[in-house]
Amino acid sequence: MNRLKHAASPYLLQHQNNPVDWWEWTAEAFAEARASDRPVLLSIGYAACHWCHVMAHESFENPAIAAVMNELFVNIKVDREERPDIDHVYMSALHTLGEQGGWPLTMFLDSEGAPFWGGTYFPPTSRYGRPGFIDVLRQIATLYRSDRGRIVRNAAAIGEALQQSLQRGAAGGEPDLDHIAGQVARRFDRDHGGLGGAPKFPNPGLIELLWRHGARNGDEASRDTANRTLVQMARGGIHDHLGGGFARYAVDERWLVPHFEKMLYDNAQLLPLYALEAARTGDPLLLDAADGIVAWLRHDMLLPEGAFAASLDADSDGEEGKFYVWTLDELNEALGPEDAAVVARHYDVSAGGNWEGHAILNRLDTPDPTPEIAASLAGLRARLLAVRSQRVPPGRDDKILADWNGLMIAGLVRASGLLGREDWIDLAAQAFYFVSESMPDGDGLAHSYRAGRLITPGFALDHAAMADAALALHDATGDRHYLALAARWSAHLDRHYREADSGLLRMTRSDSAALPVIPRPTHDDAVPNANGLHAANLLRLAAQAGLPADRERADQFLAVILAAAAQAPLAHGSALNAYDLARNGVEIVLAGPKRDGFRKAALALPHPTTMLVDCPEPDVLPPDHPAHAYARQAGAGAAFVCLHGRCLPPVTDPDRLREAVAGAR
Repeated sequence: MNRLKHAASPYLLQHQNNPVDWWEWTAEAFAEARASDRPVLLSIGYAACHWCHVMAHESFENPAIAAVMNELFVNIKVDREERPDIDHVYMSALHTLGEQGGWPLTMFLDSEGAPFWGGTYFPPTSRYGRPGFIDVLRQIATLYRSDRGRIVRNAAAIGEALQQSLQRGAAGGEPDLDHIAGQVARRFDRDHGGLGGAPKFPNPGLIELLWRHGARNGDEASRDTANRTLVQMARGGIHDHLGGGFARYAVDERWLVPHFEKMLYDNAQLLPLYALEAARTGDPLLLDAADGIVAWLRHDMLLPEGAFAASLDADSDGEEGKFYVWTLDELNEALGPEDAAVVARHYDVSAGGNWEGHAILNRLDTPDPTPEIAASLAGLRARLLAVRSQRVPPGRDDKILADWNGLMIAGLVRASGLLGREDWIDLAAQAFYFVSESMPDGDGLAHSYRAGRLITPGFALDHAAMADAALALHDATGDRHYLALAARWSAHLDRHYREADSGLLRMTRSDSAALPVIPRPTHDDAVPNANGLHAANLLRLAAQAGLPADRERADQFLAVILAAAAQAPLAHGSALNAYDLARNGVEIVLAGPKRDGFRKAALALPHPTTMLVDCPEPDVLPPDHPAHAYARQAGAGAAFVCLHGRCLPPVTDPDRLREAVAGAR
């Protein structure tokens, strides 16, 4: 036991058995610093501070790190609630260094108490651009011994800044992610969006990367590039303006002429992107695109089992695109000349057509309708859709794939919160129920189901995508059954798909039939890679559990993927987006019985790096988590915004949550 055994503060008593030789804030502590000619390490926190205890478990309970602390520093522990004056002074000092602040607060002082450097949470070793605590300790101590003049100058500068009450926000952006986003933006077509040239594929992982970069840094170029791509796709012929949904790709550089097949996985990935941008901008074009995907899903892809079919053919009645294209004569016959003229003007229908004598409906070069005309066009589109439904439809591949369904379920749920479409959650939940209940394979999942037959075992992406879907449903409903399934499938991946030598997920189970080569790709194809999805899932599961060991495992796995992705970062959008979640993720902890209003507010936030942590009861998270106290108060509800190892004060009004998250960034 150290000196804290005599403390009154419960927070200090939590540290009484640390191997660190802690002092309370006393004159004797600074006298010891002067007598031993050591700097002071000041650690400030409070009893309900989750990240304070993460750092305690990682560093202060580590005998090796504690030995370095004891040798090189006089270590003082302060309860910010017991001594708010001390906390205020040194938090202000941290602000002068360009940090936004938060707890744990870690400051380095001279023997007179003058601060000369500091930070908040430090991991025990260097990780993702954050210096390791033990490295910081040694560097600071060396500087204190060898360059005392620099220490004096730093302390004087901070002191002057404190006198002037100057504060600065945290440094913005992650340099590597910014650089990669710049590379992506330069490769995108300025006029039409998407990667330059033809054919043009949606590349949702890269659009998301740009969207995240714009949201993270307020970078208008990235926002404009992502927006331009989504807008031009929604205007183009790749978008089915009558039945909804998007074709696989466009054969031209303008998104006009699609390869007419429709895939579940493309639309699964595009749906949340359209919802994000519609929520951000309010653009009715983008909102209609999101609504259209779900309308197509219900009408064309929903199977009797409750899950979703895989794809629709490009051909019908022996011809590519025949089901989708029109002639002006067909338009006149369906609507009459007057109404047909309105549609023709706004959807590029002419006597000569725009593709092989036919017209692909599009809005690439047509005028935006007035609100009155837009309302009229909605009715005219419905009439055309009814006529089109009498044609020979494209063939449907009605097998149920666990991975593609997982992608769509997650997309539906996240889009539902952004756009307030609660019925989409029901659609997602019934698909999830079928896959989880009818496609199990031991603790894992089968890959495919059709007509009562399962194809087993599943692939890595089946488990990663369905775990992601489970996490999305848990966020939306608070049902911990979903959380348990996400944890089970993620653990199944680690046991049966992760290679011991590389640390990466194989595409197949380790006991699958031998192949000429072991498939273990890390790059994205038309679907996100299982490694990237699994990394994001582990991060979200770690946030739910609140245990530092879980976060450490997630970080270690992500580091392995990023090392593999270094050679071709633009092909690893899912891994980079998981990295963004690790580096910039914001936890929103929902606490107390009356937290549903906070849940709805959190799900409506257009921030892909938010992670909801549900705390309906005190024992859901560790006792040191700040949600604990609120969970014990009957009728109480609150949300805690936590990031970068610090938690901000509780938000008690759901209407203030958006402001709190924005301010935390």
